[in-house]
Amino acid sequence: MPRTRISSATAPVTVPAASPVAVSRPRRLLRALAVVSCVPYIGLKTAWVAGSRAGIPDGSVLLDHRVQTAVANGLSLLMDSAVIVLALVLTRPWGLRTPAWLLAFPVWAATGLLAPIMAGFPLQLLARLAGGGSGTAGSGEPFLEEWVFGIVYTGFILQGLALGALFVLYARGRWGHLWRGRVWELPAGNVGAAQRALAGAAALLALFPLTARLSWVGGGTAGLSEGRAAERGSDFYVLEVVYIGFLAAAVAGGLMLAFRWGRKLPMAVPLGLTWVGSAAVACWGGWMSVASIGAVDDIADQPTALMHLTYSGQMVVGILVAAIVAHHFAERSAGATRRAA
Repeated sequence: MPRTRISSATAPVTVPAASPVAVSRPRRLLRALAVVSCVPYIGLKTAWVAGSRAGIPDGSVLLDHRVQTAVANGLSLLMDSAVIVLALVLTRPWGLRTPAWLLAFPVWAATGLLAPIMAGFPLQLLARLAGGGSGTAGSGEPFLEEWVFGIVYTGFILQGLALGALFVLYARGRWGHLWRGRVWELPAGNVGAAQRALAGAAALLALFPLTARLSWVGGGTAGLSEGRAAERGSDFYVLEVVYIGFLAAAVAGGLMLAFRWGRKLPMAVPLGLTWVGSAAVACWGGWMSVASIGAVDDIADQPTALMHLTYSGQMVVGILVAAIVAHHFAERSAGATRRAA
């Protein structure tokens, strides 16, 4: 099958006769799954914006901040609607004309927001089945009815699986030449002082959020708000382990790319680690930082300075590692263009 060659990071791409995004039956099914799995979340958010209290129990903190909640619901509604747009871009021939940067960023962000849920929610359910308490029993009125999490998170997992599969198929057809080979085959020009500096800075900065989260997993309460420390249960510990895993993946992938560690590994391994890891820690670090600002009235539940630093630290780590990935693709794309000229 003829492959599309990228002439620059932003230049339009000419669709070849045999398009890499030809709508085959599997792609149609994946697209349909991505769209349908958005329905529960979009439906609930639309209802809440319209004033419905479906799934919101009496006494929920959401009822105390109606304006902020409405704004947040509107924004998250738009974010999930973007999944439908991405599913169309990834499965239609005109999607190949989308500039690389304009497609890569929303897919990277979607990866970051969905990956921790895809990993964490099933593990939380397994932990509960094994006898672990969720940790919310003593926290007063619940935030949302339990069925809401089940429906919404199941939808998120299906979105992540469908969108991830579609993006891999799309990227293999459009940019597959940029991750071929093994780490040791990486051209010398792709590994420079800037990448090594970014990887070193990311590894150094990651020590803070890693240490804090490891301490919390081990039972420590230093830096946790009183409310958060009192509500700890299996859900809390599972999520902390998940965040630690994504931080480790981001740093390991960045070091592998910058210093050619794991020389015999396929390039897809460090690229996958950096893509998913950087997106997860950056997006969730940023989300938790924003969501925690003025979100609660009870001082015992307000995030401490150390919690804010942990969220901000992992966000910075994710951005630094993402810069390594962007540099890698830009260099390999430029190299491919020079060879074709």
